[in-house]
Amino acid sequence: MQDDDAVARALDRVMPRRLHELSATTGLPVVFGGTTRTVGDEQQLSINQLIGTFGDSLRLLSVLTGRGLGGAAMARRIPCRVSDYASTPGITHDYDHVVVEHERLASILAYPIVVRGAVRGVMYGAMREHRPIGDVAVRNAGIVAATIARDATTLLDQHAPPAVAFPAAADAGSRTDALLELAALIESTGDPELRERLRRIHAGLAGVRPTAGRTVGETPALSPREIEALRHVAVGATNAEIAAQLGITVGTVKAYLHSAMRKLDTQNRARAVIAARAAGLI
Repeated sequence: MQDDDAVARALDRVMPRRLHELSATTGLPVVFGGTTRTVGDEQQLSINQLIGTFGDSLRLLSVLTGRGLGGAAMARRIPCRVSDYASTPGITHDYDHVVVEHERLASILAYPIVVRGAVRGVMYGAMREHRPIGDVAVRNAGIVAATIARDATTLLDQHAPPAVAFPAAADAGSRTDALLELAALIESTGDPELRERLRRIHAGLAGVRPTAGRTVGETPALSPREIEALRHVAVGATNAEIAAQLGITVGTVKAYLHSAMRKLDTQNRARAVIAARAAGLI
């Protein structure tokens, strides 16, 4: 497993630009985030990226696993959101003096960043108004979190290509993570012959058949809308949610996904996402 410092350095390089994307795609005016390190038997988050804050009171704030909203996201490994941080009973209030008193934040979303199966960072989006953060904003945050994790993984692979291992009894999530890690290794390999062999292995494990007329390793030509739809599928969005986000009908979403699956020669949405990621499309 990659050491904490290496992962943190990779995340610190890619996170600033992506946090601006988080603000733009969610409409949340305050965004911040940081990376985690192992302290004793638990993970500790150190916030070091700030956009839209009043000052630097959040900078270098240490958040422990299970404490506050970010700590809850770290412990549960899922995004957590509140519309009234100060009065929410489902979290601890260790950090109210900074979050509420200094920054006057009310509605907050905390999204964990998972790199190679472990929570390695958390990004936050927040408002000072007491308005709920909607599902569309959460989905968009998920896309940004996945992009950050992918960018960081690419940097790590460039410096130390990982060994690829498939657990004998891996569940669906572990299998997907392993396929994504293999895809990243393929892209980092400089040997064309080895890359071709690894692509064939990846295709076989993912259940993706080479399409007639297209050689293995050739990137299929997906349209921008097909790629957008698959990015939303990758973070669990329904057809209705994708339609609302893209401003199109559910029928059009289905058409985009059907076309993408045909071009990728896959039989369902999940395999289409795996194939698109392997091809570097999302």
